[in-house]
Amino acid sequence: MTRQRGEPLDILRRWGRRKVIWIVVGIVAVIWLLAPIYVVGPGEVGVVRQFGREVGQTSPGLNYHLPWPIQRADVVNMAQIRRAEIGFRTVVVPGQPAVHERRLVEALMLTGDENIADIQVLVQYRVKDASQFLFKVRAPEMALRSATEVALRGVIGKTTIDDAMTVGRPLVEADTLSFLQRLLDDYQTGLHVVELKLLVVDPPDEVKDAFHEVVRALEDKDRLIREAEGYAADLVPKARGDAEKEIKAAEAYKEEKVLRAEGDTAKFLKILEEYQKAPAVTRERLYLETIERVLANIEKFVIDPQAGGGNLLQFLPLTGIEPKEAIEPKEAIEPEEAIEPEEAIEPEEAIEPEEEVKE
Repeated sequence: MTRQRGEPLDILRRWGRRKVIWIVVGIVAVIWLLAPIYVVGPGEVGVVRQFGREVGQTSPGLNYHLPWPIQRADVVNMAQIRRAEIGFRTVVVPGQPAVHERRLVEALMLTGDENIADIQVLVQYRVKDASQFLFKVRAPEMALRSATEVALRGVIGKTTIDDAMTVGRPLVEADTLSFLQRLLDDYQTGLHVVELKLLVVDPPDEVKDAFHEVVRALEDKDRLIREAEGYAADLVPKARGDAEKEIKAAEAYKEEKVLRAEGDTAKFLKILEEYQKAPAVTRERLYLETIERVLANIEKFVIDPQAGGGNLLQFLPLTGIEPKEAIEPKEAIEPEEAIEPEEAIEPEEAIEPEEEVKE
């Protein structure tokens, strides 16, 4: 044990105290010089300060600055999308679902029609200027919350609660985002608002149900109007198409009749002109054309009047004459149904010669 304790002392005596001190100082110096090496990741910017004043910015990769206290570097994530909650806070408990806690001091606002609205807003933003974000404002996130509340109260104060709850919500979001971005630029926070979303726009709890009934009625009204407009947009073009079709058909019918009448007129005038030149020939030709047209589709028999001794009955067509159906036995007249002798016509009932019908 005594020998082991004496070994460092022997080394110090052999090397000398000054050499050991210089070695220790050298190691500390190397560590001091290598400590300022830092890495800037993708989407990040390194801001280098020398004695507290910004002297430059570094890009992603391996970078170096002079050791402290001469220089120091701050790395700012420019691509990260951050979020701010106005009117509520999300409380996350390990092992349990997230819970939203209302912050009525931020949420309750006065609308343009002097109603109170409970509004919850979610703002997504990112850093656009690292220098302003680090040095111009002491707490940029707190400035963002305050500016969002100011912008939202200014816009809601000019909007009725019905519009804010229904059709006017997109306009409120757009106006609030524009107003908020102007405030952040005036404050030189170095922040850029990516999206502003109205999560909740409700009246106070005491009258919430009544307002929701009104909102549902307005939504039903808008839905029925859109359905009616869609039905009209579908029906009107069809009616116009049908009307145009009828008009075209009528015009075509008119054109056909006019052309046919003009053709018939021209044909009649031509025939009249030929008739005036040769009446007998034209009359004969018209007769033959008419007979040819009338007798074209009927069955014809050409018979010599002198054939068969002038008796034409033997040439009459007997085709198509159906034979009469024979009387079935059951339909035959029974003997008892025959006319009895007393039912015969008496001679005095006979037709007198003077009652005969004269031709």
